[in-house]
Amino acid sequence: MKNIVLVVLVTLFGLTAQAQDKEVKKSKNAKYEFAVNGNCDMCKKRIEKAAFSVKGVKSAEWHADHQDLHIILDENKASVEDVCKAVAKVGHDTEIVKATEEDFQKLHTCCMYDRME
Repeated sequence: MKNIVLVVLVTLFGLTAQAQDKEVKKSKNAKYEFAVNGNCDMCKKRIEKAAFSVKGVKSAEWHADHQDLHIILDENKASVEDVCKAVAKVGHDTEIVKATEEDFQKLHTCCMYDRME
């Protein structure tokens, strides 16, 4: 009987340890792309600079024709939401976080894109 209890306990501990390992593993080079509104080269510079301001972002490239930002980031240091918050703070809506009206109004007139409400 003691052997059966011991086997069950060891099995349960093994399964718990494996489940925790899967949750903890994060990619150091995770690739993401998400929508970011903007218009021009000034927008491109501002959006990419905001993305790079987040610790863990290794690459950031905004495409005006597709209105999306491609990033590579270390998930141990940052999340996509962190990047979206930084981009929204400089006035650009993302599909995850919208810029405040105050931040949007700080944009140059050529950078003011049509906002969807």
